Amino acid sequence: MTSSFSNLSLAEPLARAVADMGYETMTPIQEQAIPVVLQGKDVMGAAQTGTGKTAAFALPLLQRMMKHENASTSPARHPVRALVLLPTRELADQVAQQVKLYAKYTNLRSAVVFGGMDMKPQTLELKKGVEVLVATPGRLLDHIEAKNAVLNQVEYVVLDEADRMLDIGFLPDLQRILSYLPKQRITLLFSATFSPEIKRLASSYLQDPVTIEVARSNATASTVEQHFYSVGADDKRRALHQILKARGMKQAFVFVNSKLGCARLARSLEREGLKTTALHGDKSQDERLKALDAFKKGEVDLLVCTDVAARGLDIKDVPAVFNFDVPFNAEDYVHRIGRTGRAGASGLAVSFVASSDQRLVADIEKLIKTKIELEPMEFDEDKPRISEQGRINDGRRMYREGGDAEPGRAPATNRAHAPAELRERREPRERREYTPHRQPAASRDPFFDLPYEASVAADSQPAWDSAAKASPARSGVSANIKPKKKVAALFKVSEQ
Repeated sequence: MTSSFSNLSLAEPLARAVADMGYETMTPIQEQAIPVVLQGKDVMGAAQTGTGKTAAFALPLLQRMMKHENASTSPARHPVRALVLLPTRELADQVAQQVKLYAKYTNLRSAVVFGGMDMKPQTLELKKGVEVLVATPGRLLDHIEAKNAVLNQVEYVVLDEADRMLDIGFLPDLQRILSYLPKQRITLLFSATFSPEIKRLASSYLQDPVTIEVARSNATASTVEQHFYSVGADDKRRALHQILKARGMKQAFVFVNSKLGCARLARSLEREGLKTTALHGDKSQDERLKALDAFKKGEVDLLVCTDVAARGLDIKDVPAVFNFDVPFNAEDYVHRIGRTGRAGASGLAVSFVASSDQRLVADIEKLIKTKIELEPMEFDEDKPRISEQGRINDGRRMYREGGDAEPGRAPATNRAHAPAELRERREPRERREYTPHRQPAASRDPFFDLPYEASVAADSQPAWDSAAKASPARSGVSANIKPKKKVAALFKVSEQ
């Protein structure tokens, strides 16, 4: 039987905040981790995503810091005492909001710093003094180097989603940050999965930690209904439409593997009448926060995203997660489907498996230790086929792609379904007979039809030479000496 939050003997301001948030009974990770943290021990906690890990470390840390609470306006009276490190900006913003709600009736201050935003407002907030600092590693190092954040009085460190921080290469940054902290501190490490790398990290920075595992490693939530449909790459959008309509779903996550694919799919679904927004790493931080806010408020039906949204985002009552692309990393599958079925609620996880995804499915099967059965996807026959190249917007493209062709019938024979305008242009062209190209007749001159006749005798002398022969011989020259034969020349040579 789970314990009640009323049994924790929290300080009155914290207990009132918990009551305002509607918390009554603790989740397994909260029930086991909170008493250990209150005792001041290091914790290495593993739990399924969406089981309340934030409250598991935030509430006991705030309870232990209540002894430092004061209403002074001096920044020196509000040094950083608790540091929470997270891998993504969205997760950092979410955790910071939760911490503010827990501490709203206290004088403990909190702040969040992450990249993609102007450093000046963050600097001003840090200069005022904060007890709880939530940060991503890269931006925190920027503030440390700028001497905006002083960490020499930190008593508590939380590494949340530590496996993700290692996956995206934050280990060197983590090592640098931890080198600025006091050696005597309480370190809490929370993650949805435990890998050998995480265990090595824990052995380096945790002192005799208490290991808490409320679910077997890499397990998926039992409240999530999982389906794997065998679908061709060109039929995935059609399958998505059909499942959404059949189940009457209003909201869902749609995960893809690439940023470019995310943007393209979001535009296509928007054109097909679904309220859609995209969330990926190429968007500015302001755009990413607006997209999340719109999805949380219900202004958007589908949140098409990359794995930047796979970790830790707590959006309540999301009924389904669609893996439009099977994830390359099997562990990301566990995190993706953890966006639904949170805190004991039921959820649906649907994965579209193309012929090239068999190896990826085998990796997931091996990780979650569950036999995966591929289900055939049956489509409604009255729906036009929507290819992956883009939506069929009009009759011309449908005719060109064979969208209305009957099964087994070639698209080219489906002429009756072509638009009338297209048939009028094509049919006269097809009935036109082929005529070879002919050269236009040229005007003829009868002179060129006459046979060749020589006009001058072959042995006759040229006219320019006959005149010389007819002239009398010059005096003083023998008649037996023949004069030189004259040859036509281009240039006239004067005789001397």
